[in-house]
Amino acid sequence: MREARVLNRNGLYDGAYHLAGLAVECALKACIARKVRRHDFPDKEFANQVHTHDFKKLVQAADLQATLDNDLKANASLNKNWAVVKDWAIESRYNIIGKLKSRDFYKALTARRDGVMKWIRQRW
Repeated sequence: MREARVLNRNGLYDGAYHLAGLAVECALKACIARKVRRHDFPDKEFANQVHTHDFKKLVQAADLQATLDNDLKANASLNKNWAVVKDWAIESRYNIIGKLKSRDFYKALTARRDGVMKWIRQRW
């Protein structure tokens, strides 16, 4: 997230957007990793399932879908932020991302009260 902030501040919006999305992916995978006990041999099917960049699949694999749905209904600000973030795709690295989209994405992730990263951090 720090690197995404630096890239945004220096007008490198494509990279900022891409890195910020990867930070969300890593945060969701941290939630998944929390479910796995140390020294457990991972289930191959589950490991293959979480080997993805798709936020929706990662939320489901982390068993956070019901919690997310409830929190989105109860919190309009979080809902707005999630709407900005949820459609990120790994292929964004091949797209031109404008200043507004990149900064909105970063703000949706880092909002102090209802940011997406804060929501995820509370669950890992």
